[in-house]
Amino acid sequence: MDFVKYPLLMVAYTIFLFGSAKTLGQSGNLQGVIIDTDGIHIPGATLSIEELNRVAVSDFDGKFTLLNLPEGNHTLVIAYLGYTNIEKEVTIYDKETSQIEIVLQSESIRLDDVTIIAYPNTSQVRALNTQKSNINITNVISTDQIGKFPDANIGDAIKRISGITIQVNQGEARDMIVRGLSPQLNSVTINGSRIPSAKGDNRNIQLDLIPSDMIQTIEVSKALTPDMDADALGASVNLMTLTPTHGFRFSTTLGSGINFITEEKIWNGSFLIGDRTKEGNFGWMLSASIYNNNFGSHNLEGEWADSFSFNTGEVTEEEEPIIEEISVTPYTSVLEQQTHFIQRVRRSFAANLDYRLNNEHSFFLKSIYNWRDDRENRYVFENEVLAGEDIERSDFEIENNRLVSFPVEVSRQVRGGIDNDRNQNTRLEDQRMQNYALGGEHLLGNVSIDWLGSFSKASEKSGKERIIEFKSEYTVINDNSNPELPFFRPINANDPNALDDFLYEEITEENRYTEEEDFNFFLNVEIPLKIFDERDGNLKMGGRGRLKTKFRNNDFLVFDLSEQFPTLADVPTKDYSDPNFLVGSQYQAGFFTDEQWLGGLELEGGELVPEDFLGQNYEVSEDVWAGYAMSQQQLSDKLTLLAGVRLEYTSVSATGNDIQQGGILVGQLKEQQSYVNILPGIHFKYTLSDATLLRLAWTNTIARPNYVDLAPTREIVFEDREVVVGNPSLKTTNSMNFDIMGEHYFKSVGTISGGIFYKEIDDFIYTFRSRTIDDRFGKGTTGFTLFQPLNGDGAALFGVELVFQRQLDFLPGFGKNLSIDINYTHLASKAKGIRDINGVERNDLDLPDTSPHLFNISLGYKDRKISARISTNFSDGYVDEIGSTSFNDIYYDDQFFLDFNANYNIHKNWNIYVGLNNITNQPLRLYQGTKSRTSQIEFYGRKLTLGIKYNLFQSKNSP
Repeated sequence: MDFVKYPLLMVAYTIFLFGSAKTLGQSGNLQGVIIDTDGIHIPGATLSIEELNRVAVSDFDGKFTLLNLPEGNHTLVIAYLGYTNIEKEVTIYDKETSQIEIVLQSESIRLDDVTIIAYPNTSQVRALNTQKSNINITNVISTDQIGKFPDANIGDAIKRISGITIQVNQGEARDMIVRGLSPQLNSVTINGSRIPSAKGDNRNIQLDLIPSDMIQTIEVSKALTPDMDADALGASVNLMTLTPTHGFRFSTTLGSGINFITEEKIWNGSFLIGDRTKEGNFGWMLSASIYNNNFGSHNLEGEWADSFSFNTGEVTEEEEPIIEEISVTPYTSVLEQQTHFIQRVRRSFAANLDYRLNNEHSFFLKSIYNWRDDRENRYVFENEVLAGEDIERSDFEIENNRLVSFPVEVSRQVRGGIDNDRNQNTRLEDQRMQNYALGGEHLLGNVSIDWLGSFSKASEKSGKERIIEFKSEYTVINDNSNPELPFFRPINANDPNALDDFLYEEITEENRYTEEEDFNFFLNVEIPLKIFDERDGNLKMGGRGRLKTKFRNNDFLVFDLSEQFPTLADVPTKDYSDPNFLVGSQYQAGFFTDEQWLGGLELEGGELVPEDFLGQNYEVSEDVWAGYAMSQQQLSDKLTLLAGVRLEYTSVSATGNDIQQGGILVGQLKEQQSYVNILPGIHFKYTLSDATLLRLAWTNTIARPNYVDLAPTREIVFEDREVVVGNPSLKTTNSMNFDIMGEHYFKSVGTISGGIFYKEIDDFIYTFRSRTIDDRFGKGTTGFTLFQPLNGDGAALFGVELVFQRQLDFLPGFGKNLSIDINYTHLASKAKGIRDINGVERNDLDLPDTSPHLFNISLGYKDRKISARISTNFSDGYVDEIGSTSFNDIYYDDQFFLDFNANYNIHKNWNIYVGLNNITNQPLRLYQGTKSRTSQIEFYGRKLTLGIKYNLFQSKNSP
């Protein structure tokens, strides 16, 4: 398949063929940019020369190009939602590219003897115009729309788009689920270049790493075109960074706030500055942002069991104790209470430049660097049931098949870090993502060319993370009267804080590092191609290479300080009990090791524990070479077709560790595989009227396995009787997608739309648990639990999406300033080929991460001075992790968020803002098997923010 690796040669030949060919007749090109009076680019405008049946659409930078136009004078018609059509006379010269700059006015004026009745050029207008003009099914929001919500990061902004669910981490939106498909089944790009993942065990992009004020536009493509990377089953999300405007721009924000859970302060600041030369050839923009948030969370976690084992007191002939296992009413076998204190510092820097050499050649440089520090102290009070040979029948009590009391092993654990300027006695997680892209746009005769080369890197480092643990044992009463809040009540109330009874267990120190690097480059070529009469059409083809490497390198040391600190009473402690603990006042933390004392310990002579880290380490390289060809044709005045095919060749090399009993490294295992995916696609766009559209799409997409699943790791854990095995032979997950969407755009700026979609998915991936039936993994491994990622048989996903957003300007008086945004998504799915631990196929499962019901509702008000908005976000519960049986499945519970924010314009360039997040104090909650059995519940409290913003625009077109 060597020819697959060199699609760029085919593209280069096309450039030579068409670029060197002489044009039939006398013709030239038209290139231009559309801006508003502030110099802000206008995307999504439709520009047409009706007598020639030629149409173009302005891109994110307001640019457009019309190729191969006859020499002479023509009338260019500019159509833009919220504005009446504008006509401009243009002159085309033979073998030349004419330039034009069009300025849209933001109020009713006269331009070239044409009266324009316009709505202000708000971000919503720009986003809806882009969405309306796209050939494929997309959702678009821009930076000012993001500013309407109290959203600190891009994940919080994206969750307000129809069909999108967000999984939270410490109260902030992090992982994106689109149309019920897991985070690793979607892609995220910056300026069209794929973002690498800093996580070691998946391909998820951490959206809470990117601040919302560094992004200009978010475009969510739910039906991919052949010129886009194909590895996105749910959607491809493209984040467009801020680009130079047509004039001077300066903006700054300074804000503060408070987290009510810790009563700690929040502060943030940002600035943006940019300009363009008088001639307009060179533009630059610099921006930076910092966000410092001191917060925390209150957490309860439980594991449930429906059997209990104990020592009968009898022995076998080999003098082994006889263990009896009995079935009981489900009970909490492990219960953890956790208190977290966190400082999150998020910094971001960006520099964007563009340069127009002449009318035919322009270049750009875009860069962004995101750096987040998470400092955390965690205090864990854990109770685990003692069972098996450790207890006898007299040690526990059962009534009516319900466990009433039993002995527990109790742990008090503190997580922190060393005492230095960076760690500050905390576990420091240093996460970074950077992207640098150089690209260009060129006209060679009738050939339009664009190219981009980029380097991206993501990393996550956690060094010198320390955990100290002390353990005790006592008997508790098992209180499952409210299974949503299970509780262990000590028979002796003094036991939890009898520090002399908590014996030293261990101090560990862990270092973790994950890194992913991407080199991306692509080249696209577009030429005019009229297939149907004289109607507009083009042929576009291109090639892409993506070279990726990813590795994880962790280590783990343990220290024995039992002689120095035999009990918890022998070290400095603090009482972390909180009468306002959000899970419930009955959960009191008690005394824990002082984190400053832990950070100041001089630890020497630690012992490596290979079984705790060797199985996590791996290295994977993945090279993707792709080529595509597609054509967009105007079939009639109302119907447009885009059809094409994409071909991707993937080569993977994966290395993992072979680990035997006791963490002994036998050696490294290396596997390679390669495969080809051929992915056709068709899009139809039918214009019923200027305001009403119908779209239809048939596409084929893929999702590649997680890197850690591809690593040929083999680890035997005799202590837990488990075998963990990778699977370098995993197939890609393939999806055939069908979409139908109808859209109507209101003149008063807004839209109503509805559609259905269906996905036929093959070879989805899940973790299979089974019992080994022989010793194929080594002597004595019969009956071990085997964990291995496998491909399921298939799944089907059906969905409905409904959207309504509109300014209610038809209402009288006060009501005309109101606006409403509503979107709703319904999902139904079925997964086949998932087997339980006994090898029996399960028929009771939806596709994991498929939330049946999603909706967003926001009500806004805006006049000349005040804008305010109250917003809701809801996602229904869904299965998150497939267990060995249905009893062990883990589900995400319903989530309902309520947020409020308001802005007040105190001057033309100044405004103040206030926001209140998580008004409902919505916790993250997971449950096991059935909704009443809590697996995890974590509260983050409410957050209040306020600040001031300054914006200055000085367009070079201003009088």
